[in-house]
Amino acid sequence: MPHAIFDSRDSSCKAPFGAVPCGTQIFFTLRPPLAEGFIGCTLILWAEFAEEHWEIPLPSSGTEDGCQVFTGLWAAPAQPDLVWYLFRLRRRNGEVLFLGKNGLSTQESDSVSWQQTVYDATLSTPDWFGRGVTYQIFPDRFRRAGAPRLSGLLGKRTFHPDWYEGLAFLAHRDGESQNHDYFGGNLAGVEEKLPYLKSLGVSTIYFCPIFEADSNHRYNTADYEKIDPMLGSEGDFRRLCQKAKDLGIRVMLDGVFNHTGDNSKYFNAKGAYSSLGAAQSPDSPYYDWYTFQEWPTQYDCWWGFHTLPAVNEDHPDYIDYIVESQDSVIRRWLRAGADAWRLDVADELPDSFIARIRSAIMEEKPDGFLLGEVWEDGSNKIAYSQRRRYLLGHEVHSLMNYPFRTAALAYLQGGDAASFMDAMETIRENYPPEVFFSGMNLLGTHDTPRILTLLGTSPSESPASREAKALYRMTEDEYRQGKQLLLIGATLLYTFPGSPTVYYGDETGMEGFEDPFNRGTFPWGREDAELQAHFALLGRLRNERISLQSGDIRWLAAQGHLLAFTRERGTEMTVTVLNTGGKAVRLPVPWSDHLAVDAVSGKQFLAADGSISLEIPPVSGVILIEQERLCFT
Repeated sequence: MPHAIFDSRDSSCKAPFGAVPCGTQIFFTLRPPLAEGFIGCTLILWAEFAEEHWEIPLPSSGTEDGCQVFTGLWAAPAQPDLVWYLFRLRRRNGEVLFLGKNGLSTQESDSVSWQQTVYDATLSTPDWFGRGVTYQIFPDRFRRAGAPRLSGLLGKRTFHPDWYEGLAFLAHRDGESQNHDYFGGNLAGVEEKLPYLKSLGVSTIYFCPIFEADSNHRYNTADYEKIDPMLGSEGDFRRLCQKAKDLGIRVMLDGVFNHTGDNSKYFNAKGAYSSLGAAQSPDSPYYDWYTFQEWPTQYDCWWGFHTLPAVNEDHPDYIDYIVESQDSVIRRWLRAGADAWRLDVADELPDSFIARIRSAIMEEKPDGFLLGEVWEDGSNKIAYSQRRRYLLGHEVHSLMNYPFRTAALAYLQGGDAASFMDAMETIRENYPPEVFFSGMNLLGTHDTPRILTLLGTSPSESPASREAKALYRMTEDEYRQGKQLLLIGATLLYTFPGSPTVYYGDETGMEGFEDPFNRGTFPWGREDAELQAHFALLGRLRNERISLQSGDIRWLAAQGHLLAFTRERGTEMTVTVLNTGGKAVRLPVPWSDHLAVDAVSGKQFLAADGSISLEIPPVSGVILIEQERLCFT
């Protein structure tokens, strides 16, 4: 087995663990069994971006437990890069074999290389984001305060005065018209509910786009310099940011910079603006922002949607407008009160453009934060045939952690805990520590079905048609099952490294399939009190315990339905144990104090001989903390 020879996650085989700063010396040790007859070992590495190659002999340092030991060190390059490596082994008889992640092979080309991320550690990452709780708000559907503005608005808008009407009417809407329904959620409504968010332990509000646009999702920006009037004004935004700041809550804005709307002041295909748009004349100051094959009707657009003309992010005027000028979009909204930007479809933005945004944020607000939307492992992502450099130190501070969601869903839906652990260890190994601990961990967003629906309904029994999905409501049994699993999922979310992120209303039992059925109105006064209380408790724990904010992770168990890990910082330790199966499981948990308590249930446990013997009931979990730190209101 290959891991009997080398395990990249074992400190006795490779140190330090995972991604390393430029210039770091890394020690490698291989231990092939003596019976294999290996007498020589060479470490083979190549840097993808620098196109540099190394062959480092690893001399024998003797034998150990029936194994030949080869060891040596290699200094990481002085510039950030993605380095790939494997080993060449030579037997006494002259036979040469190659060792990769897939084991021994006779051909180098058959070996799967290990990844070594080398990053620039001289540029710091603000740690406030990863420590706290993030709450994602789809502005039109969170809270309506006062009479909504219904005149002088861009585009067609169908207003629904009944906040609790539901989305059944979307059963008969096509993809275009479904985006014209509004319920009037606004910034004043968010301001009104800041105390509620504070009660959940929220420290960052992540807004879906709030700039003027002619859709309820507003990902087709019409004017980057103007808050959509239905949401409020710039003054409303500034006041909201200040009141949030007074409560210890920061604001993250959604930046959609890969494309604009066709009905925007920049493209102006419908003539809604007095400015001369690119679709109106080649003399428009915005004409070169876009790429026309045949003006004005054929042009590059996002995924073929003609309502979303793609921009040229390398054009100097566009760069100046969005990033570089002293009154650029990035800078002016930071000055207005925002503390962070999230980059929509970051994998469709040039590396240089992302790097410019990070630099502008750091210049304007040194503790500002830049997050990217990437759905895969961002350390080795290939987009449009190019390897990306998001995490090498000069671009985003971190990413939306969709790999966490994928692995957590699989585990919660009956998968093996070992698969979850392996997926997360891959991310921890590939990402710089600052990135890993600042990831936006999530179970649902505006782009995914509601987590409760996913956990409670069977894919084989879910409605197939769009019309049926619009009308579907979970049965009592489905809701009960989904809720049980969501209680476990939330516990995992809040106790894992990275910022636990809640899509508005998930804490209340909101349900719904994919967009647009996952975008209902917040059920004020109709919340699931048990779910809401659980999320609030987890938020308080997250805010009170340094081990949950920034503690190292150590796995205790990951097999079948049982998942257990500790978070440790200094003398403080928090232990999470989860059981998604239908039978109770037992697990001895290391515990040095005399008494421990489950922060969720309040049940006490007595330690004996440095451990506690836990019995975890079916479909449940515990969070062990010190007795004196019990977090109840």
